[in-house]
Amino acid sequence: HLDLAGDGTSKVAPARGAQAAPHGTNPTPQDVEQMRSNVRDVKVQLIEDRVKAYVVFDVHGKDMTLQLEGRLGTQNGYLRFDPVSGQIGSLPIPQSTLQSAMQRLMDSPENREKLKLPSDISDLRIENGEVVASYK
Repeated sequence: HLDLAGDGTSKVAPARGAQAAPHGTNPTPQDVEQMRSNVRDVKVQLIEDRVKAYVVFDVHGKDMTLQLEGRLGTQNGYLRFDPVSGQIGSLPIPQSTLQSAMQRLMDSPENREKLKLPSDISDLRIENGEVVASYK
């Protein structure tokens, strides 16, 4: 359901009927899938050497926003995202929280294979607002 627009943004079709994981527990794969289904809109911008994502999702019937900005790169054949800043609604997310959350996300077994680069690509990065791929 990902629609890439010509203006550098992408949009995800809305989905309904899921609830968030209970507080204080690690999310199960089903919880993660339910949160994914609650995403109502995604916009991605490439700015200089960074990527900026703006996500709107439904939490218990209320729209919540998440903004992330960071640098895209590769490490050992896998895509990496190094967060620079982030906020939920108008509340900033501390850098240490961003880094540990991104580390868990990038290292999780269910995401690891999704982040693997194709065998003929050695590097992927953003330069001057454009994605640059280096081939082997």
